[in-house]
Amino acid sequence: MTAKTLFLAWQDQDRTRRWFPIGRLDADPTRPLYRFRYIRGAEDARCQAGFRLLDDFPQLKADYLSGELFPLFKNRVMTPGRPDFQDYIRHMDLTGVADPIEILEVGGGTRATDAFEVFPKLEKQADGAIRCRFFLHGWRHLNNEAQTRLERLAPGEKLNLALELTNPATGHALQIQTTDYVMIGWAPRYLVRDLTSAILDGEGNFTAQTVRLNPVPAPSRQRLLVELSGRLTGEEPMTTADFEPLAA
Repeated sequence: MTAKTLFLAWQDQDRTRRWFPIGRLDADPTRPLYRFRYIRGAEDARCQAGFRLLDDFPQLKADYLSGELFPLFKNRVMTPGRPDFQDYIRHMDLTGVADPIEILEVGGGTRATDAFEVFPKLEKQADGAIRCRFFLHGWRHLNNEAQTRLERLAPGEKLNLALELTNPATGHALQIQTTDYVMIGWAPRYLVRDLTSAILDGEGNFTAQTVRLNPVPAPSRQRLLVELSGRLTGEEPMTTADFEPLAA
């Protein structure tokens, strides 16, 4: 497995419901070496929403290094000894040899007991190509027609992307629709900023498709796994000021 970068996001659950990217994890399990740094979004979260620094990482501008995955991230991955571990990774279309970083990339590491989520850095290839997988967001808030259509999706079924410019919660949002134009949910918020300009300019040739539908009793947040691909011609994604590490 090659080195990868994940980001940690925090939600202000008390007031605004807004999400802030607050930290960056650079992981190379083959060495092994793990590095955590706060990013500028953590400063924004402190000023705008009262975010408190994490107990595991008490200094805002420190550079944390470890030969093991930090507990904050490790505890967000099910241990292989659990009897439902195979179902857990199958929902993500992974195999039994999946690394915890690969699991966090797809699964997001969300827990009912806190307000954090993990997401992968969007990596652009030399030709501008990007490819990522994510679980569909927001489908539980839609009507019965949309949910029924979602339940009929087949693996490999093509999906449409539509930019939403007036979403009441987030402003811009990226809708996921079936080819017969039923809106079934949204892409994760962390993809929207980098894809908006490309979609508005008619560039990128973005496409999406169903990877896996996980019926009950799978967790509702893992109902539909989607793969998105296309091209970005501009700057490297996820390099705006709020993603800048505070430690060099």
